[in-house]
Amino acid sequence: MKLKIGDLEKIRDKVKRTAILREGKAKAKVTVHMGTCGIAAGARDILSKMMHEIERNKIKDVIITTSGCAGLCSREPMATVEISGKPPVKYVNLNADKVKKIVLNHLIGGKIVNEYALAIGSERTH
Repeated sequence: MKLKIGDLEKIRDKVKRTAILREGKAKAKVTVHMGTCGIAAGARDILSKMMHEIERNKIKDVIITTSGCAGLCSREPMATVEISGKPPVKYVNLNADKVKKIVLNHLIGGKIVNEYALAIGSERTH
């Protein structure tokens, strides 16, 4: 496989975004759940819409990433929003309008969109 200039630029941008997150320069991270069930439910469109809204609103300090299945197939498509210093919020049954509202209210305004949130806080066990 031959790498093209565009491929190298994408790799550079991904490394740069990862470094920003590691260095703590990003104020937030959005994870779109992209397991098979999520993709079947429309997660690719959700990821595209999230990226579009973040670019459209000129938000520079948010990292967008993906993950596998979150184990709640019936609630897909889903995304988790993590703002620095705050508990993560898992949003479910997403569509384009919900993504727009989440970007405006949560990422920009700092207010959780409760009607779309399934859970607040980490589901990890320590």
